[in-house]
Amino acid sequence: MNIIESETPYLVEARTCGCKERGHSVSYHFIESSHSLCLEKGELMLAQIQACERLLKYAKDEEEINVLKEEISKLRLALDLVRY
Repeated sequence: MNIIESETPYLVEARTCGCKERGHSVSYHFIESSHSLCLEKGELMLAQIQACERLLKYAKDEEEINVLKEEISKLRLALDLVRY
């Protein structure tokens, strides 16, 4: 039996990347690799939404804010489709 207790309260970290020519996007990364093995689609989307919302608090430029808001809305729509 493997018991893993996480010290971090978050599963996923979000970052914006890209440039003006190709556009910006959001990338995700698991904070602990053990979580990547046992998540359902809905749990993963919720973790991504939470990561984007945390990043949105610290966003400085308008383009990054717009990218994050668009990503959050797409994830919420996808989560609704997965749940129902």
